Amino acid sequence: MLDPASIIARLEPIYGRPVLQPSGDAVAELILTILSQNTSDTNSGRAFIALMRSFPSWQAIADAPVEVIETAIQPGGLARQKAPRIKAVLQAVEARSPEFDLSFLRDIPPEEARSWLRSLPGVGPKTAACVLLFSLGIPALPVDTHVERVAKRLGLVSESTTPERAHDLLEAVVDPSDYYPFHMLLIKHGRRTCAARRPACGRCPLVECPARPALAASIEAPAPPA
Repeated sequence: MLDPASIIARLEPIYGRPVLQPSGDAVAELILTILSQNTSDTNSGRAFIALMRSFPSWQAIADAPVEVIETAIQPGGLARQKAPRIKAVLQAVEARSPEFDLSFLRDIPPEEARSWLRSLPGVGPKTAACVLLFSLGIPALPVDTHVERVAKRLGLVSESTTPERAHDLLEAVVDPSDYYPFHMLLIKHGRRTCAARRPACGRCPLVECPARPALAASIEAPAPPA
């Protein structure tokens, strides 16, 4: 089985070496990650821009009626579910950090920072990891659907592993300095090569993939008669 370092080394020549540039705005990352759930990056980006244009501050969003937030984020999809979640999260942040400044998370142990974020309403392991890594540069490994799928096919975690448990298991086997490139490269690989349906195993550089024979056989098998 390929180890994470070897996976990164094989994928880098194809997709390039991702370089982490933390945004520094943890609240923005928190809201953007909520908007990104079950939608495309394009749509979540549109929703985030629309939200920022509709309100002058995080405080204004926290104080706004849910219906007004819902209207603002409509371009992103699932606005009815995400609007109350955004309001509740911002109200919880305000209660603990009235200035909506989460930079203090850099000054506490990473696990304590993760627990603080996980205590916010509706914030799971992926959202917490995204905030820590992308905004604050704190080592954390977000596991989205692409990372989970590729990691399971490669045998890094078992097929029965839950998404929540996958975060813990993958963080244990990937070097913290590689969390960002591992995350980004597996996403690119999952989108461009190791797709959920009809993965392009023939051009995959990870030839030791234990799922490769079964995947290749399923792709080559003739369709059942109608």
